[in-house]
Amino acid sequence: MALTSSLEIGNNVAKITLAGRLDASTAQQFRDLVDQAAAKKVKAVALLLTNLEYMASAGLRVIVFARQKMGAAVKLYVVGSQPVVQETIEVSGFSQAVTLMPAYDAATIEK
Repeated sequence: MALTSSLEIGNNVAKITLAGRLDASTAQQFRDLVDQAAAKKVKAVALLLTNLEYMASAGLRVIVFARQKMGAAVKLYVVGSQPVVQETIEVSGFSQAVTLMPAYDAATIEK
C-alpha cells in the first residue's frame, strides 16, 4: 500500500495525517508536508497516524527533521499510532522528543 497524506492547518495546529506505508520511497511526501507546516509558524504539530501501517527508518528521520525544523517551542504530538509504528518510535528513543497520545485531544493540543 502506498502512502496517502494530508495537511490541515487550524487553531494554530498543523495536523498531518498519514495512512499506508512510510518508507524511503514515500518519505519525501511526508517531508514536504512538514515544510509546509513549518512555513505557517504553528504552535503545535499533530501527526495523525491511526491508519499508518508501517514506518521505516526513513519515516523516523522525517519526524526527527520535523522536530528540528519546527524548533523547541513547537509541540510535536504523535496521535493514534498502531503498535508497530509506536514501537519504532519508542525503540529509537525518539519518544522522549514527542508526546505520544492514543487519540486527538483538542484541549491538550490546541491550548
